[in-house]
Order: sequence, then structure tokens, then C-alpha cells
Amino acid sequence: MEYNLLQLAYVGDAVYELEIRDYLIKQNIVKTKELKTISLQFVSATRQAFYLNKLQDKNIFDEEELEILRKGRNVKVNSKPKNCDIITYHHATALEVLIGYLYTSKNIKRIKELIEEIIKIYNEEK
Repeated sequence: MEYNLLQLAYVGDAVYELEIRDYLIKQNIVKTKELKTISLQFVSATRQAFYLNKLQDKNIFDEEELEILRKGRNVKVNSKPKNCDIITYHHATALEVLIGYLYTSKNIKRIKELIEEIIKIYNEEK
């Protein structure tokens, strides 16, 4: 079955957030408020766009992934971002599209690799 880009973004958003939540609970963070605060450092559109740019700087995407990211950046979104500009929102959507594509392609290993890279970037900033 083939999915459209907005469907891939929808799935990718859920998978990405679940992976981040999994990482956070493995850090033995038990306070809900702290979990929410830290998770926003990963899952907000602004932060997703930031991580995508950092990953691109590392040149870790293959040609197929770069094409999916390009399409994801250019998808017409049905909603207006609340806390960021439209360009940032499109970059965040691109990351979600890629994660959704990898998930629907059953490439969980690659999702885990990308999440690990994002976590490294997060930890380098602290």
C-alpha cells in the first residue's frame, strides 16, 4: 500500500515521539512534568527542524532519504503552525515524513540509527 506524504508525516510524528518517550523513560526520569519538559526538546517543530538540519550537516542521508526529505519539505500542509514559522514547520514535517516512510517500509533499524544521532546531538548541546 502506498501512503501520501501527509499520512507518512502523521505516522512519523507518532513513531518519533514514541521513540523519544522510550529513550526518556530509559533515563529513569519519573516525574511527568520533567518528562514533558525534556520531550519538548525533541518533539517540537522547532527542535525537529533543528535536528534535521544537524543531521543534514553530518551527511548521513542516502539519496533516497534526501529525496523523501525534499518531498516532505514541499508537501502542502493543512494546518498552520502555532509556535514557529512555516519554513521551520516544513522542515519538521520533512523529518516526520522520513520517519513515517522508514516505518511503513519496515526499516526500524534505520529509525533507531537516526534517533540515536538525534540523541547524540541533544547530549552534545547540554
